[in-house]
This record gives sequence, C-alpha cells and structure tokens, in this order.
Amino acid sequence: MSTQALPRRTRFRARATAGLTALLLPLAAMVGLASPAQAAASATATYTKVADWGSGFEGKWTVKNTGTTTLSSWTVEWDFPSGTSVTSAWDATVTSSGTHWTGKNVGWNGTLAPGASVSFGFNGTGTGSPSNCKLNGGSCDGGSVPGDTAPTAPGTPAASDITDTSVKLTWAAATDDKGVKNYDVLRGGTRVATVTGLTYTDTGLTAGTDYSYTVQARDTADQTGPVSGARAVRTTGGGTDPGPGPAPGSKVNLGYFTNWGVYGRNYHVKNLVTSGSAAKITHINYAFGNVQNGKCTIGDAYADYDKAYTADQSVDGKADTWDQPLRGNFNQLRKLKAQYPHIKVLWSFGGWTWSGGFGQAVQNPAAFAQSCYDLVEDPRWADVFDGIDLDWEYPNACGLSCDTSGPAAFKNMMQAMRAKFGAKNLVTAAVTADASSGGKIDAADYGGAAQYIDWYNVMTYDFFGAWAAKGPTAPHSPLTSYPGIPQEGFNSAEAIAKFKAKGVPSTKLLLGIGFYGRGWTGVTQKEPGGTATGPAQGTYEQGIEDYKVLKNSCPANGTVAGTAYAHCGTNWWSYDTPATVTSKMGWAKNQGLGGAFFWEFSGDTANGELVSAISSGLK
Repeated sequence: MSTQALPRRTRFRARATAGLTALLLPLAAMVGLASPAQAAASATATYTKVADWGSGFEGKWTVKNTGTTTLSSWTVEWDFPSGTSVTSAWDATVTSSGTHWTGKNVGWNGTLAPGASVSFGFNGTGTGSPSNCKLNGGSCDGGSVPGDTAPTAPGTPAASDITDTSVKLTWAAATDDKGVKNYDVLRGGTRVATVTGLTYTDTGLTAGTDYSYTVQARDTADQTGPVSGARAVRTTGGGTDPGPGPAPGSKVNLGYFTNWGVYGRNYHVKNLVTSGSAAKITHINYAFGNVQNGKCTIGDAYADYDKAYTADQSVDGKADTWDQPLRGNFNQLRKLKAQYPHIKVLWSFGGWTWSGGFGQAVQNPAAFAQSCYDLVEDPRWADVFDGIDLDWEYPNACGLSCDTSGPAAFKNMMQAMRAKFGAKNLVTAAVTADASSGGKIDAADYGGAAQYIDWYNVMTYDFFGAWAAKGPTAPHSPLTSYPGIPQEGFNSAEAIAKFKAKGVPSTKLLLGIGFYGRGWTGVTQKEPGGTATGPAQGTYEQGIEDYKVLKNSCPANGTVAGTAYAHCGTNWWSYDTPATVTSKMGWAKNQGLGGAFFWEFSGDTANGELVSAISSGLK
C-alpha cells in the first residue's frame, strides 16, 4: 500500500509495508538437499522469490546459524541458468563468474550467533531458479561449515595524541587460524586505511568535531571478520566553549514543541512550566521550519515570531507590546531559557509534510547549510537557538514522496551543516527506525554521517497503525519483536542494533517515545493481531489520540513487546504509559544510549506524567 498522507498540523509518521505476498521456494525442493543437520558449526541457506513482475524479479537469500557456535562470516554461492542474472543487490556483496553467483556478507552483518539469521536481497532478470547452492564452501542444508574461518574482532581502538586535525588509534590484535594479514580502519563505517600493524594515525580531520572509529581484521585469504567496538573521538579546537550538548555522563531528555500547537491544541510554551516539564527536560526541538527552493525557510511566521501574548499566557507574566521586536513562540522560548538556563533549543526543519524539499537542497549542500545558518542565526532570534535539527523523511527512500538523491546525500548534508554551524552549535537529525532488510536505514549512509552529528533522534514509533485499515492490530511502538509481528525489523531494538552495526556510537542514539496512541475500531480480539473495520475515532484525526485522553477514555489492559495496548468496546489502541516508558528508559540505559526524545509535548497530561517518567527513568 502507499504511505498515508498526513496533515501538516499532526505530522505523525506513517510507514508502509510491502503489499506483495512472498512466494517461499525452499532451496531443498529445488536442489534435492537433505533436511538441516545440527552441528557445532552448521548453517542453512534458503532462497525466497519475493516478487515477480514478468520482466524481472526480486529474490532473497536467508542464512541461519543452526549450530552452537558463532559464525564470523558467510558466503553463499549458487548457479543461475543462462539468461537469468542479478542486476542489483543489497546487504551483501554479490559478484558473478559466468553463470556462477556469489553473495558475501558486508562488514556489519557477517557475525551470526547460534540461532540467528540474516537476509540479503537482489533484483534480477530472467525466469530461472538457483541451483548447486554452497554456504561457506559446504552444503546449504545445514551440514558442517568447512574451510578457513574468518578472523576474530580486534579490540576496541584506544585514542591518544588527539589534536585539532588528527588522532592516534591503537588496538589489540585479532586472531585467525591461518594468520591475520592486515586491518581495515573505518571512520564512521567507511574504510580510511588498511595497515599491517596495530596502530594508525588519522589526519586531515576538522577541529572540534566528533568521529567514530572501528577496526576490522583480514586474514591471508582476504576474509574480513567482525568489526571491533566503536571508539568515539572529538578533536580539539573549535573554541574553548564545551558547546551546547549535555554534560559528560548525563542523558538527553528532548521534546518536540510544535508551532501549530498554539492553535487548536491551545498548547503554549508556558505549558512547559505549568506542567513541571521545563525542569525535567534538557532540550527542545522547535518544529517545523520548511525546506523550499534549496533553502531553510520560516514555517509559520505568525506563530513563530509575531503572535502577541497576554500577561496570563506569557512565561514570565508580562504581556507583549505592539512595537516589541520579537513576539510569538520565539520570544516565549527566550523567556523560558531565562528561567531555565539548562534548556537548549534546536530549530527543526522538514518533517513528514515538508521533507519533499530536501532532494533539491542537497544538490548544493554548502548553499543549503548557509541558508539554514543565516535563518537560525538571524539577529532577531539568534540567542533563542542552540543548533539545528534536520528531519528528512526519508533520504533515498519514500515518505510522503519518494527521494532518489542516493545513499551519500544525507552524509553530504550533515557534513556541510557541521562545517557551517561549527562545534559550538548542536547538529542533529531525526532518522528512520526501519531496520528491515534493505529498508530505510540501509538506504542512506547514516554510519558515515554520524561523525558530523551530536545525536540521532531514532523515530521508534509509528511502526504500525490504521493506515492498514483492516489490521492486523499491532503496537505502534514495540520495543522488541514478538510472535506475530506484522513486519520483521519494525521494532526499536532492531533499529538501534542496526545503527550500532553501521558504526553509530550508542551515545549518539536517542530512543523515541510517542506521547499518543494509534488505534482501530471494529476489533473483537483483545490481543494484538486482530482484524478491524477501520481507524478508531480521534480528537484531531482518525486513528490517533493523545495519551492524556487515552489514559482515561481507554485505559491500558495489556502489554506486548514492552509497550501497552487497550481493548475498549470495539476499539483497540496501543500507546506508552508511565510504566512502559520507565521500562524503555531502563533498556536505553543498558544499551548505553545518549537518552530519549518524544513527539510531542501537548500529548502529555497537564502535570507532565510521561516527561516525568522519562526523566526519572534515565537517572
């Protein structure tokens, strides 16, 4: 189905799942393989024909470790009949010699623990089916995996001799049954050097900039092993001010404040004070500025800087005058920061409806960054903002519209933003949580861009909702997978794991919490997985409702995958409660994440229950 188009003033994100029914073709049926055998080092490879459109098809290989020891790499080989070939592939390096094809793991998905599986996909032409499958040189039916083993992971690199433009890295050696030949040094997931020793000095860096390094060993057969742990490095220079980020060891608690909330929702900056939330948050993302004609532009001039506030509506109890130079939300945020100087404010650009302009903007990243800097640092409100947030939904993938900028466009944009905004300003991005194989996380170079950002707001919500009007009912913000989940890779844990695997440091990942629920009507089944007749009625639009309403109108009566759900009459809702938020914060701390963020303030209760749960849960 197509992704649901949503009004700008609600701006919740919808994710579409493929509407194609997978045709599973067991490889054993095609090549006469025996049933899987269990061994200390055994694995299976099975083939799925996902789609067929006559002139071509989409195929998928799934490798599963059926043994009791970890596999450190995998290679699948097969033959296609003449006239059938692979035209493009993802999540593996696919090569051919005549009609013989080989798919080898990429750096982040080579390691398979016992029981784990991984898939890679490809598009092809022709009508043939694969035959003569081999997995790591052996049978694909689960027999023992023979041959040379890949190297182990090197030690997490240590950083020393850090200057404005360089850093020295040192790591513990990897091991291999036939010897380690050399090491690949990766910065932000991209290889920058191959060395034979256990140290490397990276030069030509930017002062006051964050980088992330990992190391990967190669053996004498040129097999690569798993990457090491990531080492975050910030170069010196760029000013003596430590910048607007959180203090070392502290956690980010960031909320989105929407400029359109001052209208129908009647939610204003002062509500952050009266709810008690202002004392508990660390950052605010002000949403949204627009992206038009290659530039950052004002989103709502009246709400942003023109609306006059009366004394009773104002943060400090003082009314705006007709001739003061700045009014609206910007002036109220200025007053909020005067009372709560620990709060940092970022101006967020894009969002669901306004992401269509990014494709044009990134054709000239430097000019785009300059336009954003000029707007954020406008003298009328420069003191209000501490940085910029880019909410592109989604680079090189589809949201309300589809983008074809290529996988490097996002990295190029963030590099230009950091170069322009410098070390003293925050540069962040809201990013997809689609961890499915070949999904949105795989579509852009988020690992490479991580060196330029302070953190990613990982949008771990809106995985499922009533844009699938008939169901199945499913929690829109599952922390983990669960039996019967409608789409693999659509949960918070897998999204965070995939970003880590791509080289993003844990401390640069924030877990997303929705202050709202998504729901269906016409549902008879209490547990997830029921059928429905359409979206449940909501205050502002169908299928969506604020937490502050749902806690009373449809109290939670079940939990699944770390989040709550409620079956009330024929309505079925899923949403987070203070209890599930607290549990999610415990998980985030155990994962070493930088904190959490939420969409958005007006969905919370008048006394800020959910903000309080995030704050206490992160301590």
